[in-house]
Amino acid sequence: MKLGELIDAAPAAIAEVVVTGVTADSRRVEPGFLFAAVAGAAAHGRDFVADAVARGAAAVMSAGDLNADPGVPHLIVQDVRAELAWAAAAFHPGRPDHLVGVTGTNGKSSTVDFLRQIWAHAGRRAASLGTLGAIWSASDAERRLDLGHTTADPVQLHRTLTMLAQAGITHAAMEVSSHGLEQRRVDALAFDAAAFTNLTQDHLDYHQTMEAYRAAKMRIWAHVRRPGIAVINADSPEAEAFARGAEGLRVVTAGWRAGGAGLKIAEIAPHPASQTLTLKWKSAEAKVELPLIGEFQAINAVTAAALALAMGEEPHVVYAALERLKPVKGRMEHVGATAAGAHVFVDYAHTPDGLNVLLRAARPHAPGRIVLVFGCGGDRDKDKRAKMGAVAAKLADVVIVTDDNPRTEDPAAIRKMILAAAPAAQEIGDRAAAIAAGVEMLRQGDALLIAGKGHETGQIVGREIIPFSDQSEALKALKERSHA
Repeated sequence: MKLGELIDAAPAAIAEVVVTGVTADSRRVEPGFLFAAVAGAAAHGRDFVADAVARGAAAVMSAGDLNADPGVPHLIVQDVRAELAWAAAAFHPGRPDHLVGVTGTNGKSSTVDFLRQIWAHAGRRAASLGTLGAIWSASDAERRLDLGHTTADPVQLHRTLTMLAQAGITHAAMEVSSHGLEQRRVDALAFDAAAFTNLTQDHLDYHQTMEAYRAAKMRIWAHVRRPGIAVINADSPEAEAFARGAEGLRVVTAGWRAGGAGLKIAEIAPHPASQTLTLKWKSAEAKVELPLIGEFQAINAVTAAALALAMGEEPHVVYAALERLKPVKGRMEHVGATAAGAHVFVDYAHTPDGLNVLLRAARPHAPGRIVLVFGCGGDRDKDKRAKMGAVAAKLADVVIVTDDNPRTEDPAAIRKMILAAAPAAQEIGDRAAAIAAGVEMLRQGDALLIAGKGHETGQIVGREIIPFSDQSEALKALKERSHA
């Protein structure tokens, strides 16, 4: 493809240069590629131009001058991230026929996974993309592909969407993070529908203010083709603001406060390992046995169902799919139980609101005590640590503060900030030991919640990722207790 065909801003002098691919990672450059020198949080792409050229880059694109003459055609553009997204789409133009985006602080992973499951039950060839990777079914087997980020970089994203389309996938639901929106990763996509789950404190290390964070999330509506669908969690305090922002879209609400043009939760009856939902859609009422625990899981499932219904699936098909939903890895995931019937769960909750929702959701299912093991990540929003400690102290009966991806910070200093708001909590820095201690203290009717990591399989210490799984450690502790 000629550079002038790929980038409108390419001057005539280099418009005829032929490029065979595009990337912002110099390590992935192949002969003939266009290298996009993107400014990152830890490094700038211009520092890797020489490496890209040495690997065969045919041209370099940047938003300004480079450190030195690259020795190949150099294209200066106003927004290199936006141009990268459109270039990636040009090289990888395939798409599933129906594409849905889901944004929000919490609930994205579960919502897209539940929507994939609903579509699959309806006979659609469906996929989900996000924190858990790309997931789809092929030849009666589930396939997974790691994407690296909640919202993949544009090249990986468009390559994956093209691969899915070529595999016969017709319906895809993807998580759209605030980083992905702010960094223009989805600029070349047009969603048929999008959903907003909620907005609570997170990523302020990146966005700095809640106003900037909200504005980033609100950009999701700009990527929905008109007339499209905007599904909004009616129970979020931000629901009205996001509904106003969805100008030109058909707004469908979901949740307890959903209006007439939405999927309303009329009642929830909790059971030990499930819950009965009474739902209303277009004045028709139905009861659904949801095989998941926690009100927040019901909200996520209903949001996914509202997307499916708004896009034309029949209510009886959607409700039948809800009754067959499988839990998402690391999202209120039931790991096991003691012989006395105390249950152990692993969840990804890593924000004050996420922890609040998790603890409140678990309470109806735990007649005994709630034991909580959690920590906070290093090199991330420090302001949320004391807030999470306060939530834990208020809503859990026993709290164990431990480490959770300390990265380059002093783990003890992170724990100290949490403990300042939870002075009665136990402090066990070693996460495996903390989980073992939590399992050991369980009594009949108790529930152990291990929060923060969810699906993750590593503990980030310094810049090293050490293999670690909350699920594996919990199972190990349960096994050791049973043999004691």
